Amino acid sequence: MKRILFLTAIILISVGLHAQSLKQGYDHYSNQRYNTAENFFHTELKQDANNAESWYALSRTYLAQGDVQKAKDSLMKAPSSIQQEPWFLVAYGNVLLNENKNDSAAMLFNKAIDETRKKDASILAAIADAHINAPNGDANYAIEMLQPAMKRDKKNGNLYVLQGNAYRKLHNGSEAYKAYQEAIAKDDKIAEAYFQLGEIFVTQKNPSMYLDYFNKAVAADPEYAPAYYALYEHYLYIEPARAMDYFQQYSTRAEKNLQDKYSYTDLLYLTKKYNEAINSAKELIASEGTNVQPRLYKLIAYSYQDLADSTTATSFMQQYFQHENDSNFIDKDFETMAGLYLSADNKDSAISYYGKALTRSKDSAQTYNYYKTLAQLTKSMQDYAGEAHWLGKFYMGNDYVSNLDLFNWGLAAYRAEDYVQSDSVFAKYATKYPEQGHGYYWRARSNAAIDTAMTMGIAVPHYQKLIEVIKDDLTEANKKWLVQAYGYLAAYETNTEKDYGEAIQYFEELLKMDPENKDAKEYIALLERRLESSNNETDKNTNATN
Repeated sequence: MKRILFLTAIILISVGLHAQSLKQGYDHYSNQRYNTAENFFHTELKQDANNAESWYALSRTYLAQGDVQKAKDSLMKAPSSIQQEPWFLVAYGNVLLNENKNDSAAMLFNKAIDETRKKDASILAAIADAHINAPNGDANYAIEMLQPAMKRDKKNGNLYVLQGNAYRKLHNGSEAYKAYQEAIAKDDKIAEAYFQLGEIFVTQKNPSMYLDYFNKAVAADPEYAPAYYALYEHYLYIEPARAMDYFQQYSTRAEKNLQDKYSYTDLLYLTKKYNEAINSAKELIASEGTNVQPRLYKLIAYSYQDLADSTTATSFMQQYFQHENDSNFIDKDFETMAGLYLSADNKDSAISYYGKALTRSKDSAQTYNYYKTLAQLTKSMQDYAGEAHWLGKFYMGNDYVSNLDLFNWGLAAYRAEDYVQSDSVFAKYATKYPEQGHGYYWRARSNAAIDTAMTMGIAVPHYQKLIEVIKDDLTEANKKWLVQAYGYLAAYETNTEKDYGEAIQYFEELLKMDPENKDAKEYIALLERRLESSNNETDKNTNATN
């Protein structure tokens, strides 16, 4: 239902038999029963085509539905004998105003004012109403027109509702609030005054206040449909069952229309009546054909998903993607499709759709959730390069990560054999958590994997730093790391530097961690023989020189 500012009871400002005879038509209008209102006014005009006010009422009903051309066409059929009467002048001026022909409209409005000598409160109010509701209308002029109307009809609360509507168009909530309160002071049965007060608090996101006013609108007039619709909108996603109750009350008072069928289908889904929702959506698809809102295919898919029929759900999601405009897709659409493919163990397609969800995501928290999900999926497929990519995305710029997230990123890069990246990640780790050994250990491992021949010695400083950090904290895990570190450094000194004495010292440190290490003992014995042989050779060379 469109939010409208039309004052539904303007006609009650006027006097005489015609006003009373048209009241029923305006009641239909106030409850959005526009077709019924049209039929009523057409019937009135068949009985008396010279009733200018009926022509005004009919054209205004078309304008309320946004059909300016139809309003204009209807007025063209009016007898020429009434086309200079004030009500007809206002009716045609209203059409021109909605066509953005403000100067021409002003001429007709001024003529109607002159004809009534500015003494007819209902004509002044109707002109004000036209300016309030026309997109190009002048709300300040509407307020100006209402001043003499209020002087003419001091007890009419409807005039103050119009004034409040004008102030709302000017985004002056405080003055609008005063006007609506004044309307209620004049007549506490004006439902629209309470309703518009509620609308003010909707813009302020104050549910306790707007709910109070919407309920007061219903109490003032139990047939006032807009208030039921507003209550339905409030409860739609927080209490669907309650929303259904308000929607049904609205439906019995307002005229049935296509949008209501969509809304009812939504409610069936939200109240978990999935089979009924599916049937209602399919009926709309069958009746509307290519004009149907594509989102119904998605609603059907969600319903089947909740009924644990992922195969059918996937089929309807595919139809949704086929029929909907790309610009209307949201990340949740692709996330849903990804989930359906996951349930069918189709991880490749799931990854593809999570990637598409990422391109639509505008919520940073949700974006990071997608990164984490993609990392988990690629890991489950042993695609460690993919895992590292997504874990990196997850970590960078994320204020809610831990040392474990950084560690997992580096480890995934290591498993992917991207040792340069793993070294870079663990460098971040060592900088951020210098008291822990993980960063130094995995930097050492990464550089050792790069320098497999030990010719560059790029792993050495990291193993040395590891020893420095953990040597006094001899947990079982640290002992294993120290054994590896001493072993590597001993090998480097042996094979690259040829410093057998230094190598022996490293092996001796290793044995402190692992006293039963046979390899270390054998290497020490071998290195000692080499060292002794090297020393003997040096002595021989020295004696020969002497």
